[in-house]
Amino acid sequence: MKKKIAFFTTGWCCEILSQFISGMQKAFSSEHVDIFLFVCYATYGDNDAVRRGEMNIFNLPDMNDFDGAVLFGSGLDFQDVLDNILERCRKAGVPVVMQGAERDGISYVGSDNYQATRDMCAHLIEAHDAHRIVFFAGTEDSHDSNLRLKAIKDHLNECGHPEYLKEVFYTNWENAAASRFVNDLCTSGKELPDVIICANDGLAMESCLAFSENGYKVPGDVMVTGFDYIDDSQIFDPSIASVDQCLTEMGGAAAQLWLDMINSRTAAGTSRIIPCRFIPGESCGCHEYRNSDKKRRRVGREGFSKRSMTTYFNRKLDRIDSTVLSCRTYEELKKNLYDLFNKDHEYEGDSYHVLLEPNFGLSIYDSDIKLNTKGYSSHMDVVYSYEDGVRYGAGSFDSKELVPGYRADAANHLYAFLPLHEEDEAYGYVIFRDCVDKIYNRFLHNYQNRLSLVLDKFRHALTLDHINKKLLDLMGKDPLTGVKNRMAFEDKEKYLQSLINDGSDTAFAIAAFDVNNLKLINDNNGHDAGDEYLNRCCHLICRVFKHSPVYRVGGDEFLAVLHDEDYDRAEELSADMKSRMSPYSDEMPLPDDYVSIAMGMVKFDSAKDRSVADVMKRADEKMYEDKTRIKSTKENLHHE
Repeated sequence: MKKKIAFFTTGWCCEILSQFISGMQKAFSSEHVDIFLFVCYATYGDNDAVRRGEMNIFNLPDMNDFDGAVLFGSGLDFQDVLDNILERCRKAGVPVVMQGAERDGISYVGSDNYQATRDMCAHLIEAHDAHRIVFFAGTEDSHDSNLRLKAIKDHLNECGHPEYLKEVFYTNWENAAASRFVNDLCTSGKELPDVIICANDGLAMESCLAFSENGYKVPGDVMVTGFDYIDDSQIFDPSIASVDQCLTEMGGAAAQLWLDMINSRTAAGTSRIIPCRFIPGESCGCHEYRNSDKKRRRVGREGFSKRSMTTYFNRKLDRIDSTVLSCRTYEELKKNLYDLFNKDHEYEGDSYHVLLEPNFGLSIYDSDIKLNTKGYSSHMDVVYSYEDGVRYGAGSFDSKELVPGYRADAANHLYAFLPLHEEDEAYGYVIFRDCVDKIYNRFLHNYQNRLSLVLDKFRHALTLDHINKKLLDLMGKDPLTGVKNRMAFEDKEKYLQSLINDGSDTAFAIAAFDVNNLKLINDNNGHDAGDEYLNRCCHLICRVFKHSPVYRVGGDEFLAVLHDEDYDRAEELSADMKSRMSPYSDEMPLPDDYVSIAMGMVKFDSAKDRSVADVMKRADEKMYEDKTRIKSTKENLHHE
């Protein structure tokens, strides 16, 4: 039986993440395991709504359907989010492996950040006489960052020089924060530190650029070191002195640790530490430790093919933009996007899926229809879905199954799930398969971001267009009675149906009305009199069911959808309505205040009804029973 692992992280640390995943995949090469990667691009700089919208993708998987989980803490440093995922895993009883952050009772795999950072600190002091040190930390609660800071402090204390550490600055992993600090330092007139030790390579490279913009040289005026030894830092000028965490080996260790747990070879809470290597570089004044120019030449040689790939990728994003923004309806959007991907999916591959919230289209036309802000609907609209080149034929998909057309008997795969959203409103998600290269070059982020943005533009453009149309022709209203029309009810029906499909706690009733004697009045007194009679009947319905939307769905037919207060008082209101009826008569002239309406009302019953249409059918049956009763009452009076 194939196993499934849920993997949670953000994609910002793309190079070390791709190395870690590659290590896991290699370790699973002789096993039968799929990795389901739930990845987003939330940052501390985002507002709360945007962060929730990004990390909502972590709510998609039901952990009861998985055999284990991996939390990649080097990319996911939001403690409340980690707590939530861990609690879900605990309830599901699945083994968890954490990287980059330790929790009591949770198995952990990491690198020996501590010793490698001490080696770095020793090198800076002994080889470069550094005695004024500034540390650029991540967040205050980051395990990795705090461990590196502890290593610096411990080494300085053992050397008898704790005063060498002049300042600790928390960047929250934002490169821009490092740049601001350097700019302020350079313009303050204060003495520069001998070295800035950065908690990752991105902060180090940003610091080098900021010093250069202020007229200072690295390492001539100040040294800078990093952490992670990513490719960009190796070819950067100057090449960054850094620590290689050996992430590929760490990923393999994480996979093996999980295998050992599910096979009862080791207990939860086990730790495995991978040795790290400090590698001096040009940014600390060491040019002899590695040949950075050789790697730069190789990257330069590969530049042409990468530029070609990037050009193609950007053109594809532009085609997606133009395709979406040219659509004038949600149905047209789904058709045109399908046609685009079906014609050209070279970048996406033969296994690629776009799933949208069922209320995404409906919310365009009705501001009362809200999108999910936590989790996703039980059934998603399938815009485009191919697995191994085979199309998923249905228009709706059970999101609990995660991947349309998924085959447990296929080869091992990596599935990456990315959210589509505006702030905290979920639009849907996309799924890529076997995409480590796309993680590494951040194409996934660009793709997800652009698709979310263009869907947002599409939604708002159509909403504005819809508002303009409503102002022109009041398309949602019946022009005679002023109540809502059949088109408005069809949208309401779709919304109620989506709630039924989701298994939501849905409480509503439908009242069906048929106005008696309209043809009699039209034929004898003319259509103006008939219109006046229809309005009189409609006003009575609205007065009785004053908290419910009323729809004119035919010439003499009305519907009301009862919620909340009217729903709770349904039987009372039904009796009130019938008490206001005039005695039935089919003889002219009728009284000026004559009102005769047949009515049938039923409540949605999940045990009986699978659709709104089922409720409407039962309401119609009740209404015709009432019409028969009304007419038979007159006949009985005649017999008497």
